[in-house]
Amino acid sequence: MTDSIAENFEHRIPEDDDRERRVCNTCGFIDYQNPRIVAGSVVVRDRKILLCRRAIEPRKGYWTLPAGYMELGESIEEAAMREAREEACATIEIDRVLGMYTVHRIGQVQIMFRAELVSDIRPGPESLEVGLFDWKDIPWSELAFPTVVWALTHYAESRGSDSFAPYGNPAGTEAITRQPPVPPRGV
Repeated sequence: MTDSIAENFEHRIPEDDDRERRVCNTCGFIDYQNPRIVAGSVVVRDRKILLCRRAIEPRKGYWTLPAGYMELGESIEEAAMREAREEACATIEIDRVLGMYTVHRIGQVQIMFRAELVSDIRPGPESLEVGLFDWKDIPWSELAFPTVVWALTHYAESRGSDSFAPYGNPAGTEAITRQPPVPPRGV
């Protein structure tokens, strides 16, 4: 946006609204700022979980689940499958929604699925390496984001269950650490 265009906008509460927005002083256009949607999956094969070491910022070099921003024109399931292909050259079969997490400070909503790996894996252009990890071998201190910990924890809690409500942000999420949660029996 050029400086002259940016100068035409001010922050104010538009008529019939309840929150401050960026509004054009010339034409009244409201520049709505809405959260971005991230789609991803906890992908499993033979009780091992797929993780990808990030080749890009933010958190380059840290491990994550295959996930990324949804594109226009695709469903949330298509986005999760595309991200698995892009990050791990993986083909997955989605089981069900695992959790929906809100990351307020960066304006994201993350929708995570449970999924089964049905192909071989290798690093895609956004990954330095990929691997299948037993629960005890997950590099907890090297996980890229708190939402990865949340999704892995919720996967462990829901494992073996075909009927559960999608999880949400854990209580006290501001203080969450990347320490391994205690897995339920059988994980």
